[in-house]
Amino acid sequence: MKQSEIKFICLMVFLLGAMVGSPLLAQQGEDAVDQYPKEKPVSNPSALIDAKKLLIAGNVQDAEASLRKYIEKYPSDPVAYFELARIIAGKKDYPEAKLFAEKAWELDNTNIWYQLFLAETCKLSQDYEQAVAIYEDIVATNPDNLDHYYQLAALYLGLGKYQQSIKIYNRIEKRVGVSEEITLQKHKIYLHLKEYHNAEAELQELVKAYPGDSRYYSILAEYYMSRKKNEKALELYNRILEIDPNNAYIHMTLADYYRKTDDRQKVFEELKLGFGNPNLDVDTKINILLSFYTINEIVTDLKEQAFELSELLIQTHPDDPKVFSIQGDLLAQDQQFEAARNAFLKVIALDSSKYIVWEELLRMDLLMTDYEHLRKYGKRGLELYPEQPVIYLFSALAELQLKNYSEAEKLLNMGVKLVGNNNEILAQYYMYLGDVYHALDRPSDSDKAYEKSLQIKDNNPYVLNNYSYYLSIRGKDLDKAEQMTKRALSMDPENSSFQDTYGWILFKLGQHEQALEWIEKSLKDQQNQSGEVLEHYGDVLYNLDRKEEAINYWKMALEKGEGSKLLQEKITQKRWIEK
Repeated sequence: MKQSEIKFICLMVFLLGAMVGSPLLAQQGEDAVDQYPKEKPVSNPSALIDAKKLLIAGNVQDAEASLRKYIEKYPSDPVAYFELARIIAGKKDYPEAKLFAEKAWELDNTNIWYQLFLAETCKLSQDYEQAVAIYEDIVATNPDNLDHYYQLAALYLGLGKYQQSIKIYNRIEKRVGVSEEITLQKHKIYLHLKEYHNAEAELQELVKAYPGDSRYYSILAEYYMSRKKNEKALELYNRILEIDPNNAYIHMTLADYYRKTDDRQKVFEELKLGFGNPNLDVDTKINILLSFYTINEIVTDLKEQAFELSELLIQTHPDDPKVFSIQGDLLAQDQQFEAARNAFLKVIALDSSKYIVWEELLRMDLLMTDYEHLRKYGKRGLELYPEQPVIYLFSALAELQLKNYSEAEKLLNMGVKLVGNNNEILAQYYMYLGDVYHALDRPSDSDKAYEKSLQIKDNNPYVLNNYSYYLSIRGKDLDKAEQMTKRALSMDPENSSFQDTYGWILFKLGQHEQALEWIEKSLKDQQNQSGEVLEHYGDVLYNLDRKEEAINYWKMALEKGEGSKLLQEKITQKRWIEK
């Protein structure tokens, strides 16, 4: 038994003994005790514990119901109101939560937690004025707790009472001294109020309080830059160099300063100094490089600077794959595909886990038409990334160009299952399947693949061109083929391959004069002039009764290569042989 309970029993025994000894009670007898009213208990701790158990068990609804019944029986227990207010606040019924929180505080205005929770419900109910009044009282009665000052300052700030907020921050500052957090908050308030002199003064106080911290000089310098006080800013940047010569960021900051003042040479000089500093992390350098030079600038007049900075990155961080990756990107933008490929090869030699680098490497191979290299690294890429459809596509293109058609078909049919909802890539898969099936002499499968590609994306000029050309070779659906080629040409009218296809279809339709005109256009593209186009031109000339010229073009096609199987026979027999 607890000591308090023993004392209580002893007291009751004493009182009862006193009452028994009373002459009045002796006269009235035992029934006289019942004439005194029994006092209603203030609380029931065990019932509160039961409600709390329900809450801990997650039975919030039952806990709330239990507390509401409890309050009916024990309306003077502040604990019950407080617990009920918390439950209701958890349901986001803030006005009702506030009512119960007010009752808890009314019943026990010495409990700081009740008061703080009441202030919180006021804020949640958007009754900020009452919240301010409560926090003013809290600050007055608890002057040593700075958290309450911060809450009060934030409330004044939210109400737009900026001067009151500053006064509270000043009271905090008197206790803790000048600090970055409070100074910058006051600085922002003064900026909002357009009190620029006070805004500047706050930052100056910060610099004065911490003269050895270069960061605060930088913050003040940035403010001067925003106010067009460039000379003052430069003074501070130079001051940073004096007090902190090994500062990893100061040269980047100065580079930004000179960029804003449009001094490009100074920008480059400061960037070089910063990029040569091994203490400045590589990610920051890369981000700065990309922010200081747009793609257009790199491609035009500033690319030499960009390349020099990328070389500095490699010299300073030779074991970091990211520096070779950024160099590869710059070289690729400059269409230096072989150099870019070499950079990407260095990346995967250092870290083969970056998928996007593998994709860029294979893209360089494709742009260089180095299909053997594309095939080799495509296989390695598939070993590392067997779920990436783009690598299957690149690998299939290598096999297609190397005339390994069965292998290309296999890769395309494996990769197409991995594409998912990427219609752009899916359309390409079916386009190349159409090319492969044509090469394997499976025209029905080829047509189906092209149709699927056009169903997904009906404006791909290469699908329209290839499909129509292969139809024309078989002499099938020539009117449809002509319309598809017209669409392709409307999207890319200077494409010599499309011009040849259109001319060839016109030839198959018997429109020889128009055919000759379009194939002549195609032949003007000397760079992409092929034996196939030369042979086509010879065929048209022959059918226009210009036989000697036709034979000459057939011979030119033979020298060029890529002509049809009948080309040699045409030359030998000196006549056109229809396919």
